[in-house]
Amino acid sequence: MVSLIITTYNYAQFIERAIRSALDQSLSKSDYEIIVVNDASTDATSQILENYSDVVRVFNLTENIGLSAARNFGIRKARGQNIVFLDADDYLHSESLRVQNLFLNENNALDAVAIDYFLVNERGQHLQHVSAQEKPIACGIMFRKDHLYNIGLYDEAFAAREEEDLRIRWEKAGYGIYHIPLPLYRYRMHENNLTKDNQRMFDSQLKLNQKHNQ
Repeated sequence: MVSLIITTYNYAQFIERAIRSALDQSLSKSDYEIIVVNDASTDATSQILENYSDVVRVFNLTENIGLSAARNFGIRKARGQNIVFLDADDYLHSESLRVQNLFLNENNALDAVAIDYFLVNERGQHLQHVSAQEKPIACGIMFRKDHLYNIGLYDEAFAAREEEDLRIRWEKAGYGIYHIPLPLYRYRMHENNLTKDNQRMFDSQLKLNQKHNQ
């Protein structure tokens, strides 16, 4: 079984598109679950999620705990043996989960599988096909859950670059990420992308360097 985890904070304008793409997967409904961790959003996110409570496992946190902690919360609630993350402002191609789950289930030697992504604008228009091997992102990677537990999940001290820290620890543990060159993830570019917060990204880079002596 696959657990698709969506974490969200004040992305009411995008969250429905993410959920619809999760619901529209070609993988059998009995083979995956959708978990939404609402990290104490102050916009209309909670009201929107009420409309999906019958088909999605919704967790409305009362305190904002940050992205890394919200992802860990989702992992701990997950029932599936395979975990994949979808950011609330992004969305998936309908074949995404089926393809990745097939690769993991039929290849016991694989620890995780990553798919390529299209950069899209706010209207969903494709801007660029990006290789996840050349420019990795946190989402669109399907992990074996037991491996995530083995490396200690996400480091909640990171406000950004948490996926880089996870990847370093993942590789140090001897795990790999198999690359599938199919652009099945949609990475939305907009003015509120976390990666555009230069100060937060800089501070997190310093923390990453200090932790791993880079």
